[in-house]
Amino acid sequence: MHRFLNDPTLAVPVFPGSHIAMDGHYLFLSGLTVTDIQGGDAVVGDIAEETRWVMRRLSRMLEYAGASLAHVVRVDIHLTDLDTIHIMDAAYAEFFTYHSYPARTCTESPRLSGGANVEITLMARQPDPAPAD
Repeated sequence: MHRFLNDPTLAVPVFPGSHIAMDGHYLFLSGLTVTDIQGGDAVVGDIAEETRWVMRRLSRMLEYAGASLAHVVRVDIHLTDLDTIHIMDAAYAEFFTYHSYPARTCTESPRLSGGANVEITLMARQPDPAPAD
C-alpha cells in the first residue's frame, strides 16, 4: 500500500504532490532546493552550501520516514550551471561513505524554483522492519 507524507518542518507543497512517497519497498523524495527550506535562500549562489543545506534536510526527511542516507540507492541532481559540478560533488560526497555512493544522474537545468542553483531528489530502500520480540 502506498503512503504519502509531508515533512512537517517544510511548507506544504504548492504543487500537487507530496514530499515523500512510500510503496512498502522504497522511499521517493521530491526534489528539494534551499529556497524550499526556511532561511535557505541566504546561501543561494554558494553551490557547496546549497548542496549541504539540501542534503541535511533530505537526511532529516529520510529519518522522519524511518530511513537514512545509508539506504539511498539513487540520486538526481539538477544544477543551473554544470561547470559547478566539481564544487557540488565535493560537498555532496561529505554525506556518503567513501566508495559507497548511490547511482546518480546530474543534469544542467537553466532555471530552478526560487532562483536556487541546486535541486536534489532521491530514492532510498526502506529498511526492513525490526523483528518483533
